[in-house]
Amino acid sequence: MESPSRSCVCHMVAMPYPARGHINPTMNFCKLLVSNTTDILVTFVVTEEWLGFIASDPRPDNIRLRSIPNVVPSELTRANDHLAFMEAVMSKMEAPFDHLLHRLQPPPTLILADTFLYWAVAVGNRRNVPVASFWTMSASIFSVLHHHHLLEQHAHYPLNFSENGGKRVDYIPGISPTRLVDFPLNDGSFRSKRTMQLCLKGFAWVSKAHCILFTSIYELEPRAIDVLKAEFSLPIYTIGPVTPYFSLQNENNPTLSYSYMEWLDAQPLASVLYISQGSHFSVSRAQIDEMAFALRESGIRFLWVARGEASRLKQICGDMGLVVTWCDQVRVLSHSSIGGFWSHCGWNSTKEGVLAGVPFLTFPIIMDQPLDSKMIVEDWKVGWRVKEDVDVNALVKKDEIVMLVKTFMDFDNELAREIRERSKTLAGISGRAITDGGSAVTDLNAFIRDLMQTEH
Repeated sequence: MESPSRSCVCHMVAMPYPARGHINPTMNFCKLLVSNTTDILVTFVVTEEWLGFIASDPRPDNIRLRSIPNVVPSELTRANDHLAFMEAVMSKMEAPFDHLLHRLQPPPTLILADTFLYWAVAVGNRRNVPVASFWTMSASIFSVLHHHHLLEQHAHYPLNFSENGGKRVDYIPGISPTRLVDFPLNDGSFRSKRTMQLCLKGFAWVSKAHCILFTSIYELEPRAIDVLKAEFSLPIYTIGPVTPYFSLQNENNPTLSYSYMEWLDAQPLASVLYISQGSHFSVSRAQIDEMAFALRESGIRFLWVARGEASRLKQICGDMGLVVTWCDQVRVLSHSSIGGFWSHCGWNSTKEGVLAGVPFLTFPIIMDQPLDSKMIVEDWKVGWRVKEDVDVNALVKKDEIVMLVKTFMDFDNELAREIRERSKTLAGISGRAITDGGSAVTDLNAFIRDLMQTEH
């Protein structure tokens, strides 16, 4: 697919962090970008392992794939040793990426790099190629990390959860009062402290980038975004959710026939609870079992993406729903029979649920997920927490879950009706942002103009 390069005005090299939650929004953004202008060639760089995963995925002709060697052994994944994986990404990817840039034709005019890959800014600066820092989490968690020194100054990092996890602080700019337990990597362990050190390295380099791209919608996080725009001298673009929402309107493939979609077609309106705890990190097996037995006892309809445990859980959950290893989440959330989303609150899933207008049951696990949960429940008021206890190791028992999901899925319950109404309102606000004249489309167009001016 080399031919597009001859007619392209700009050559952008995209370098995502090598994990699904980072690669997907980066690729979605590149697809959105080239759908708005034909003058861009994108070289999308992944490790050899990820090239094997995504090489066959459909993409436009002017997005080409290139690979660099794997930075860690194949048996070392984010899930089984996240810290070692992150350290390898930070220390071993810069040199092969730099070598690849040297070989690329035409020469790159801009690098789009995940904010955590701070070394990409150094590579771009050495080559006199501007770097757009691409942030795949919420602007609110960006503000928390950018102002992390305030938590240290107030002696709120690291934290003894058992003593003051429920304490609220109001000194993080752009963030409404938040429980200390909802801040990331705050448990005081060596692994959390080292992971935080690596995360903060990226923030030391952000000011040396050409611009920052937030994969958010301004109307969802106006206070945090306004604060960051005031504090940074470089341009900040809030480019929208960069989930595959645009493909729903443009794709009508009759060969796509999923058994779970056919099952959803047969269910009553808004009657199904969709459950997904994310791709890598998960709650304990004991907690999974409490969830499974609760679903069986509750009698509600459900669709549960359980990946490795699907076959075992099918035997526990009963016959009111389905347990599958994978699904097209955007299509599922947009289905009329879905009435709620039990989510780990990863940022991609959070945006997809918001756009679909589906209320949440939040069950965060790690990193930015507790703060996303807090925004869903307290700021936007479109969901309920599954777990109120600030003790991260406390089990939510079966009986609690049964009561919660039955109330949540009850159309006659006033509180449940209220969050459904607010969910639809928030979806409308978000939907307007991604249409012509909306905040996300306006910022995307501004970035494209900026991108074209980087040609030299």
